[in-house]
Amino acid sequence: MNRFLTMVAGAAMALVVAGPASAAADANYYKGKTITYIVATGPGGGYDTYGRLIARFMQKQLPGSRILVRNVPGAGHIIGANTIYAARPDGLTIGMFNTGLIYNQLMSLPGVKFDLTKMSWIGKASNEIRVVVVSTKSGYKTIDDMLKAKGPVRFAAAGVGSAAYLDTRILDFMLPIDIQTVSGFDGAEGELSMMRGEVVAQVGIASSFEQFVRNKNGFYALAMSPAAHAILPNVPQADAYVHDEKSRKLLTLLEALSDLGRLTSGPPGIPADVLAVLREAHLKAVQDPALLVEAKKLAIPIDFGTADFVTRRIKEALNQTPETIALLKQAAAAQ
Repeated sequence: MNRFLTMVAGAAMALVVAGPASAAADANYYKGKTITYIVATGPGGGYDTYGRLIARFMQKQLPGSRILVRNVPGAGHIIGANTIYAARPDGLTIGMFNTGLIYNQLMSLPGVKFDLTKMSWIGKASNEIRVVVVSTKSGYKTIDDMLKAKGPVRFAAAGVGSAAYLDTRILDFMLPIDIQTVSGFDGAEGELSMMRGEVVAQVGIASSFEQFVRNKNGFYALAMSPAAHAILPNVPQADAYVHDEKSRKLLTLLEALSDLGRLTSGPPGIPADVLAVLREAHLKAVQDPALLVEAKKLAIPIDFGTADFVTRRIKEALNQTPETIALLKQAAAAQ
């Protein structure tokens, strides 16, 4: 009898112990809690718009929770990413930053205190398909025309070391085009320079050039992601022009970056059950018809992806040879 009572008591104790863990795997875990959603830029702009939209709709999926957006700009998203990485892994601090930080980690740049392979990835809301946009005033009609150019072809780019600058320098290594990278263009300055005839092309994110192309100031000449087939079906793919192993490795890196846009992550070590709640809330948020309607009004594309997809692509992007990393460092230093 005593043995039976001991067994019953043990089973009851097991249920008591199991209870909180089961509750933690439920959206109600966040009832009465405040989550800080860090955006690694200042207020306004694309990342802030995405971050606030996602935070609002994730809150909808977490009953009784409150999600506050906190802007942590600086050092090209590094400070915001460092802040997320160093946060307590309790599921109460998450956020968004530029996937160009993959470059920073590969090159072991000063100030990088994060390891993207260790972060608790929650999901993605879009993509960042790399494209070459060419001015309609340039005289070039196709990428093949540029390949035949006799002299340097002037490309606008952001500051030296930025993701856009590195994208352009990598393209220079990949393709037999004599690209002259003109740096220092922020925001829409590159597009204005193309319209003035000072430069003829620019590498960037397809969605950011949509209005420029729609106004017939430029055209998409080349895409650097298989995902572009659905969005830009008649635009040539870079893989058709890449023929050696070194260039293919660089293109693989650009393709991975193209697939990863507007990511949400948390610090390493978030408990699996809590992380599962955040991932489900994010996935439901980016699939919410109301969010999709708002995103369309804001002209921000949604191309959601799961945490597993993000985790896999991040690891692939960071799995580079010493030769590729040396090329990146050379690209970052090129003037």
